[in-house]
Amino acid sequence: MATQLWAIALVILATLIGAFGPILLKKASAKRLSKLSLLATNYHLFGGVALYALGTMLFIPALKGGDLSVLYPFVSLSYIWVSLLSVKFLGEKMSRIKWLGIALIIIGVTFIGIGS
Repeated sequence: MATQLWAIALVILATLIGAFGPILLKKASAKRLSKLSLLATNYHLFGGVALYALGTMLFIPALKGGDLSVLYPFVSLSYIWVSLLSVKFLGEKMSRIKWLGIALIIIGVTFIGIGS
């Protein structure tokens, strides 16, 4: 089965949406979670879990549009999104090694896409 472009686009969108999950979970971890009442009002926690779930729900229909061996490597793009979003929203720094890692992920996903 040839992988359709809409399926790749949907997987990329799913990884972008899902990448906001760890950002919110990181913010949630800054709050005390020792009491149930504090846990119930930790909106970053619920938002992070919801975005993870939404990313997964978008990924499932994309599987109908192509081969898993082509689509699943695109999930590695979430590492790129999380790295870039953590710089923007958490004030984290990117080193040369991290940029090199991002470049290697992009090259690897490109090779898999071209090889299909």
